[in-house]
Amino acid sequence: MNGDDTTARKLEDALRADGVRITRQRAAILKVLAEAADHPDATELHKRVREVDESVSLATVYRTLTALEEQGIVHRHTFEGTPSRFETAEAAHHDHIIDVDTGEVVEFHSEKIEKLQAEIARELGYEVVRHRLELYCRRKRDS
Repeated sequence: MNGDDTTARKLEDALRADGVRITRQRAAILKVLAEAADHPDATELHKRVREVDESVSLATVYRTLTALEEQGIVHRHTFEGTPSRFETAEAAHHDHIIDVDTGEVVEFHSEKIEKLQAEIARELGYEVVRHRLELYCRRKRDS
């Protein structure tokens, strides 16, 4: 079994735990979501799922994403000026760069940033519980 199958099974188990029946359509949604290497929005996810199963409605995609989000196994990202995007929660912690011209989302991780955030919080008398960092950027043009 590959990682995508394992992820899809975890998503199915979470829905079942919430009392949601796993239909053919929902299984297709979970498979496509588990295979996504990017952060698709609901419309893009629906488009990909329809390549697997034409009977899947956009409403079913939204209901499934909502149930997964309520279970805490899918994260909803609402980046400035774009529709909500989704990714599975099992990915290691990372931050995001959002290209303001193309909407492309680039994941990155920086130990320097993680340490600096913890240091700043500690200096101010806090402990970081969770955080989210989004950098809105534009590709540099050669001069």
